[in-house]
Amino acid sequence: MEEGSLRCDANVSVRPRGREKFGTRTELKNMNSFRNVEKAIEFEIYRQIELIESGGEVVQQTRLWDTTKNQTRVMRSKEEAHDYRYFPEPDLPPIIVTNELLEEVKAELPELADVRQKRFMSEYNMSEIDAITLTENRYLADYFEEVATHTGNAKSASNIVLSEVLRVLNEQSINIGEFSITPERIAALVKLKDEDKINSSAMQKVFNAMLDNEKDSEELAKELNLIQVSDSGFLEPLVDEIIANNPDEVQKFKEGKKQLMGFFVGQAMKASKGKANPKLVTEMVTKKLQD
Repeated sequence: MEEGSLRCDANVSVRPRGREKFGTRTELKNMNSFRNVEKAIEFEIYRQIELIESGGEVVQQTRLWDTTKNQTRVMRSKEEAHDYRYFPEPDLPPIIVTNELLEEVKAELPELADVRQKRFMSEYNMSEIDAITLTENRYLADYFEEVATHTGNAKSASNIVLSEVLRVLNEQSINIGEFSITPERIAALVKLKDEDKINSSAMQKVFNAMLDNEKDSEELAKELNLIQVSDSGFLEPLVDEIIANNPDEVQKFKEGKKQLMGFFVGQAMKASKGKANPKLVTEMVTKKLQD
């Protein structure tokens, strides 16, 4: 069809009304258009009907469609299986499929995509759309599970694979087998974020740096000055200063405007040039404004 040509074969048999079994079939060849297919099948149906109704018998054979005479004609007869050269091959012994063999083959089969998808949803509490995306490709699913195993956090593992890893695969038009960062290195990066050593923005910057660098994620985070400060000795004076400099916001927060927490955290991040641990800052602000 891609060359603009058509070659079609058709098998035709008829069955008198009331009978369950079809009659002997014939095979039609040399049909090269939809119109010829229609005409050849229609002719052969009526030919077989007329033959049966006149007391004749349909013979199993291959027939050609004659486009000049608009009728089918015999190409060759095929009455028995041996006419089709169906005969045993002495060099190919019969295969005996036992239950033991079936079980052995089943055990060697990889986990099918639909089964894996359901397992991801139940085992990792994953959404259906995320599970479908990860299991569309067996090797991507393998990659995710390696990251999840090394991190012990399937949610964080799926987040980075579905966002950052897939982004790079799409941008570079490559598959996961060509991806430059191993699951172990990705897992180490995820752990940095889970342990609050870096924030989400820093994780993305370290990830991009890892694409062309063999250094581990923590070393790169230190070189890029992205490690979060979780030292209360450094953060507490900074938080005290922010509270002292913003009495109006403090009063509104105490009156119930809790969304101002984002303001205080933002000020701390600005003052620390993005190094402050926002989780620790939140805890400090909450404690100080509740006193």
